[in-house]
Amino acid sequence: MSLIAGPDFQHILRILNTNVDGRQKVQVALTAIRGIGRRFANLILKKAEVDLHKRAGELKPDEIEKIVAIIQNPLSFKIPQWFLNRQKDIRTGKHSQVTANILDTKLRDDVERLKKMRAHRGLRHWWGVRVRGQHTKTTGRRGRTVGIGKG
Repeated sequence: MSLIAGPDFQHILRILNTNVDGRQKVQVALTAIRGIGRRFANLILKKAEVDLHKRAGELKPDEIEKIVAIIQNPLSFKIPQWFLNRQKDIRTGKHSQVTANILDTKLRDDVERLKKMRAHRGLRHWWGVRVRGQHTKTTGRRGRTVGIGKG
């Protein structure tokens, strides 16, 4: 990819503990952060009033700060609740957008909660089998013995 870079062009940006490729368009580059998809990245950039045709390495520090502020507190920037990936948290009852390291923690907590209350989904996680209703007779045999055993 040939790219004419100015003197203040950054090839790698650090946003929310994630390395973001500066050569990509801003919308695509933001999707490198866990918990941010293409639609949410597009909405963030529109709220931050950042040009969608810019490369991520061309962003100014104040634009990056505004983007991070929107990601961390989207409700204050009038992003609707239904757009967020953590709606009505089971413990706090609040709506939020969970990103990066916090996403892993929340997911682990949710699975542990399901295991603790002995829910069907939690038991399936505990046993290490498919959770979402998939067929298991012939698929998902990796790591297990296949075939007829000695009898």
